[in-house]
This record gives sequence, C-alpha cells and structure tokens, in this order.
Amino acid sequence: MELTINTFSQFDKKWALLTAGNKDKFNSMTISWGGTGTLWGKPVATTYVRTSRYTHDFMDENDYFTVSFYPESMKDILGVFGSKSGRDIDKMNYEGLTVREAGESVTYEEAELTLVCKKLFKQRLDENNIPKDIVERFYEGDAPHDMYIGEVVEIIKK
Repeated sequence: MELTINTFSQFDKKWALLTAGNKDKFNSMTISWGGTGTLWGKPVATTYVRTSRYTHDFMDENDYFTVSFYPESMKDILGVFGSKSGRDIDKMNYEGLTVREAGESVTYEEAELTLVCKKLFKQRLDENNIPKDIVERFYEGDAPHDMYIGEVVEIIKK
C-alpha cells in the first residue's frame, strides 16, 4: 500500500469527509483535523470528532470508518456536511454525491481518494494536557473531541 499526499494541506486546506457506519445506516461530516502516519507497525489515519457530533455515535458503534478527499469544485457540498447535522437533514442522499460501499464502511463515488480504516484506538482529549490558549480558543463552552486512530486497510484512488 502506498500513499503520497501532503497531509498538512490535504486535511486543512482541501478538507475531507469522515464517514462511519455501514451501507444501511451511516453518517458523514466534514473534517479538517487529522493526519496519517505509522503506529504499532501499521499505516494509520487519525481524526478528531466532538462528542456532540452525530457522527460521533457512528464512530463509537462501528469498527470501520472512511476518510475521503474531494476536488476543490466540491467545497460547497462539503460545507453542507460541516454545517448541517444528519440528525436534522438527510445529508447521506445529498445532491452531488453518490454513496458507495468501501470495505465495511461507506464513501462516495466523487472522492478522489478514500482511506478505509479499521478502528484501533479512541481517547478523549484531556483539556488539562492542552495549552490554555488552545483550550480558550477551541473548547470554551464547547464539547471536547475524541481522537480516533484507524489502521488504513485499503486505499481507493480515482
């Protein structure tokens, strides 16, 4: 398996969709925090999900998730996935995206790149271990993030 991306720009500038669940029930959300690397001798992807997000439940209830990246032309659609909750609207059948199975999870046909991940680890970020200025900026009055690390078991390129 080989992956050649600029992790810094791929997550932060292009955004991504995190999808958890299976073909019968799943949810996706836009993410810009994440990374790739190696842990325990395995290729991994790391992502962060606030406990208040609808996708958080799907991450906890399922063993697999996908992280998928899209062309710049889809930024408006990805914006909807970051600003609207699957609790309130049917984002999974949103115009412009075509659902497809990816291993034991789900992605979209339009993705340029999808990482299919098997969940290895989850841990809540402890605000006591985060610099005060970051806590003030990102967590004052907001839900904490859980960190999820998944083994990349498949890479799907368009």
